[in-house]
Amino acid sequence: MAPDTLRHWLHPRDIAEARAAQAEMAARLVTTDDLPPPPWRLGGADASNTRFDPARRVHAAIVTLDPAGGVLATATESRIADFPYIPGYLGFREVPALAACWGRLAVKPDIILVDGQGIAHPRGLGLACHLGLVLGVPTIGVAKSLLVGEGEPGPDPGDSAPVRWKGAVIGMALRTRRGARPLYLSSGHRVGLATAAAIVLGATGGRRLPAPIRAAHQAANAARRGATSPP
Repeated sequence: MAPDTLRHWLHPRDIAEARAAQAEMAARLVTTDDLPPPPWRLGGADASNTRFDPARRVHAAIVTLDPAGGVLATATESRIADFPYIPGYLGFREVPALAACWGRLAVKPDIILVDGQGIAHPRGLGLACHLGLVLGVPTIGVAKSLLVGEGEPGPDPGDSAPVRWKGAVIGMALRTRRGARPLYLSSGHRVGLATAAAIVLGATGGRRLPAPIRAAHQAANAARRGATSPP
């Protein structure tokens, strides 16, 4: 984790402290490119959980791919979240488990594609931002739906449209596959929006979701199945 990570960034006592933590973190975000030189190892981060699970179990995964798309390393974590399921505050459920994955990941990625929002969030601090700040790593928010704002791209792969909210551009709606619903990209930490779009589009391989997120999704689901399988 980044050396300046504060306790309440990961484990707030209540929603008031969580909201204060989000404001502190949002003020530290970098939404322009601050990246190592390419070629980059891309990572995918995802967490599998449900709001209806009374045990608050979270199954998280981070996967590192080489520049050609091969899997270099995978780490998973299954644990009980200490923060309830509250929309807009999911980072406090998922980032602690993802940070544990990061600690065990044998090969670290240069950039992490996160299945979730970046700054396209009611308080400008989605899961990708939260994870990027805690780890001190460049991140991109790659969401399947919008929390706030609106934007609709054209029908062809590569078509895009700005996502606007309250008069500002907070992200991009990107069509990655004809006939498929768009993805909604936004800066997480240390990656500008144009670079984020180029990275995501280049990693789809003709599929709707980019390969790092597909790999992380599969790993998180496998961790979930393993945690719930009978002995």
